[in-house]
Amino acid sequence: MPQQITKGYRQLVDEANAIVEEIDVDRARDLYGREDVQFVDIRDIRELEREGRVPGAFHCPRGMLEFWIDPASPYAKPQFQQDKHFVFFCAGGLRSALAARAAQEMGLKPVSHLKGGYGAWRAAGGATEPLPPKRPPA
Repeated sequence: MPQQITKGYRQLVDEANAIVEEIDVDRARDLYGREDVQFVDIRDIRELEREGRVPGAFHCPRGMLEFWIDPASPYAKPQFQQDKHFVFFCAGGLRSALAARAAQEMGLKPVSHLKGGYGAWRAAGGATEPLPPKRPPA
């Protein structure tokens, strides 16, 4: 018999959206390119390879988020140690809601996430570029 889920992904996303600012593409475009804003792409690397990326966005795979945010972690990244507005996005806005909530709970602020994710950004004509090809091993 399958394990009984007590809280599904939809409820988790709804709870995250209740406490994290969800911004639309127009607001994201206003923020894009500002020195005090860091876009954070939490999609899997295969998604970036397949669909492209937002120029200037920092790529942080969802599975590493908490480790890269925490300055006490041996994996901490300097991008998260800055005093900036962090705009998280994924492909469609579900994973980024959860990521933004985790980041906010860890103390990053201000934090928001892009409603509709990369798909909405691209559909609205937001800046995109292909992921540069990997360099062959030396």
